[in-house]
Amino acid sequence: MKEEILTHLNDPKQLEKLYRSDKPAFKRAFKSLYPELKDNTLAIYWNERLNYTGGEISWGTSKDLVFVLVASLLAGLIAKLPSILSIDEDFFYPRNIGFIVFPLLMAYFAWENQLAKIKIGIITGVLLLSLIYINCLPDVKKSDTLTLSCIHLPLLLWFILGFVFVGNQEFIGKKRLGFLIYNGDLIVMTTLILIAGGILSGMTVGLFSLIGFHIEEFYFENVGIFGLAAAPLVGTYLTQTNPQLVSKVSPVIAKIFSPLVLVMLLIYLAAIIYSGKDPYNDREFLLIFNVLLIGVMAIIFFSIAETTQISKSRAEIWVLCLLSVITILVGGIALSAILFRISAWGITPNRAAVLGSNLFMLINLVLITVQVFRVLSNRTDISAVGRIIAVYLPIYCLWAFIVTFLFPLLFGFK
Repeated sequence: MKEEILTHLNDPKQLEKLYRSDKPAFKRAFKSLYPELKDNTLAIYWNERLNYTGGEISWGTSKDLVFVLVASLLAGLIAKLPSILSIDEDFFYPRNIGFIVFPLLMAYFAWENQLAKIKIGIITGVLLLSLIYINCLPDVKKSDTLTLSCIHLPLLLWFILGFVFVGNQEFIGKKRLGFLIYNGDLIVMTTLILIAGGILSGMTVGLFSLIGFHIEEFYFENVGIFGLAAAPLVGTYLTQTNPQLVSKVSPVIAKIFSPLVLVMLLIYLAAIIYSGKDPYNDREFLLIFNVLLIGVMAIIFFSIAETTQISKSRAEIWVLCLLSVITILVGGIALSAILFRISAWGITPNRAAVLGSNLFMLINLVLITVQVFRVLSNRTDISAVGRIIAVYLPIYCLWAFIVTFLFPLLFGFK
């Protein structure tokens, strides 16, 4: 579709035919191409037309809808495998939670992006090897490497989903940022779907209980689990066919939460000093500290990804700059704390994983902050910050791969 749009860019009649032949695909292709076509008058017209926020909701083509319905059913069946095949739930879910939805989302974007067969084959092979590997790890009750693998494998699957989302290699930096924006939009849409589903479930269970039927257990073990598994797939479908649904909500959320998180971090750091909490000797506090760091990093990434799509005021860029600086301070404390624990009590799988994660996040934050300072001093534009994030993402993918596949071997499955 992208090649056809570029070929007939100055042919209004042919562009209209392309649009009418497959509206969702045309919208997605044009959206990814528009940053390169802003000087074209006809492209400006199509951008205004496609982004007109009327009351019409597109449900895509019948093939798209059938695909999503079948994928949702498959996701529910995968989630029900422990009860269908009498598999121990404590064994199945920690190891396979990522395989409930991610492979089906990959299939959706591979189909939409018309991914080359060789790439589909490679991705399928990686998924199968990952599935076999994680389920063949020794079932040890207290194994830090098993826990780390189960935590990092969904993260690795998320990166593979990003690879499929990006598709072809053209405009790869913009597409990586587009993947982050998609995840933000998906969180918003999926949350709305789950809230609506929760209300419907509560009403259903309540109404049946009024007439003497207590269906809670049956409902949540059958209907509920299918709904939970289907929510990300339906959310993805809605955000891709109707980008206008949340395209204005996500930037508002980013604009509101960035300064709020900045204020919260400042108060939290002051409260740490007042309370006397010590991340150097308090293991649980250090864990919470690292969770905070990851959460703030996600907000920074999402805010910057949104910033590259819309104009930002200087005040908002200052907020991002200050947030990055404070997060560097938090990351530095976390890194020094884990180094202290390693020097005092030796290396363990958990400490090695946290050390690597903190180090990579801190380097990334420093690079981001440098670019934001350059933006504030008018030496570069905001897109340079987005490029730093896009270039750095594969490093996180590599670390997730190392922790998932190599840590059990390096540490003897301990």
